Amino acid sequence: MVDYQNYVVLTLLFIFNVTVVFTQSTTDPAATCASKTNTSCGECLKNVTCLWCQSSGACVEYPVRNILPPTSLCPLPKARWGVCWVDFQALIITISVVGGVLLIGLCVCFYRCCCTCGNSKKDQKLDERMERQADMRKMKHEERKAEMRSRHDEIRKKYGLMKDNGYSKFEDN
Repeated sequence: MVDYQNYVVLTLLFIFNVTVVFTQSTTDPAATCASKTNTSCGECLKNVTCLWCQSSGACVEYPVRNILPPTSLCPLPKARWGVCWVDFQALIITISVVGGVLLIGLCVCFYRCCCTCGNSKKDQKLDERMERQADMRKMKHEERKAEMRSRHDEIRKKYGLMKDNGYSKFEDN
């Protein structure tokens, strides 16, 4: 199952990389992005190296040397990259939240893994204790059973109902 999931993930990454390579043009990205200024956001963002500024209607090359585009280029709430319906600020917040949730999930999984591996000795001790208790209960039960049997035998002797031999009544005749 895990191999299949890895295969699917690797296939999707390969397809994404191939589509990125084929969608990029061989011309200068800055010239391509600048030529899309005053068009539409969809036209600008067909090239993955372009950033659409909604306030000015400009299509500019994404500044890859900076992680975030500077506000002098375009304010974050007005910048669009990748898709037109999500502004850059919301995209950053969403990615941060998803990354945080994944990080917390990994930490919880790691913690659970470490705790369950460390608890095996505790589980063994608990199992041994439960087994000892079960043996003690069984011994007490056998003792009580033997005590009841001896008490019943005494009562049988008292009233003459004791059968030493099952064939004794046939020998009396």
